Amino acid sequence: MTQARRVLVSGLVSAPATVLLLWGSAAHTASTARKTITTEAEFHQAMKELSNWGRWGQDDELGAANLITPAKRKQAAALVKEGITVSLEHPIFQEDVIDGRGHLMRTVTARPTGSSDVYAFTSTYHGTIISHLDAIDCHMVDDGKGYNGRSWEDVQAAGGCPKGDIMALKDGIFTRAVLFDATLLPGKASNGWLELGTAIHYQDLEALEKIEKVKVSQGDIILLYTGRWKRRAALGPWKTSEGVAGYHADVAFFLKERGVSFIGDDEFNDVSPTTLPQSVGLPVHKLALVALGVDIFDNLDLERVSETAKRLNRYEFLFSAAPLQVEKGTGSPLNPIAIF
Repeated sequence: MTQARRVLVSGLVSAPATVLLLWGSAAHTASTARKTITTEAEFHQAMKELSNWGRWGQDDELGAANLITPAKRKQAAALVKEGITVSLEHPIFQEDVIDGRGHLMRTVTARPTGSSDVYAFTSTYHGTIISHLDAIDCHMVDDGKGYNGRSWEDVQAAGGCPKGDIMALKDGIFTRAVLFDATLLPGKASNGWLELGTAIHYQDLEALEKIEKVKVSQGDIILLYTGRWKRRAALGPWKTSEGVAGYHADVAFFLKERGVSFIGDDEFNDVSPTTLPQSVGLPVHKLALVALGVDIFDNLDLERVSETAKRLNRYEFLFSAAPLQVEKGTGSPLNPIAIF
């Protein structure tokens, strides 16, 4: 074979290989390209793309909680190794504080045979200070509608949630939880907490999976530790209008792709400021509750569970919670439990 012919044959053989290599690289880049939510238009597009409306039927009231199957519960139960239980509720404040509205008014009646007390909130338990769970259908609406198309007019007419109220979860939540300790992310934390306004993005959750050696799977709850209560204990309370650390809106893509059933953190989940226009409101709340049907735990106290996870070097555990049975309720204060 002449030198010229060898060059020609070599070129014919290598050219397709080069094309395939380039195509493979382009395909990989396309498949791993991360969508963003930085504008109001992108937010509204994500609300449509990520919607679970009708996925489990038009009358569905559970949303992504449908992904917690009997098999998932049995898998979660198998995570109990040490038999250690940890409360995830912050003690309820019985006085006014600047970082949240409302407190518990407790009136005690004492007598020789015993005592009793009466509980009443001065304001809603929703907000930024009391550990609680949001109901998916009615607590948050976008363009006048909540999850699965429930309208705010129906809520007003019914005097509460006519469908998808907190009673939908009356049998409790029992599943695997993954604790994402955001203070483990390089460059994110100082003094053991995230600074105000620090956003946790989709890629941060992926990085934490590698750091903590966990992988989120369908039917899980993910809990974000930002060190909110540690910061509060060290520096005192602050007005949440000054900023809070939390999830960025692009985490909604992670929730959809992994089949997450619930989310929670030690503040109100949304990072603030959100970087989106005020007209959007709380983007994570809307994307999770309204579009995805993912219930939200707000204002959890994750200090002790974070310490336990670090000590055991284990960031997955059994999670159990049961809301109060309040007909037409838009949520419930509650005391979730982590079991290692």
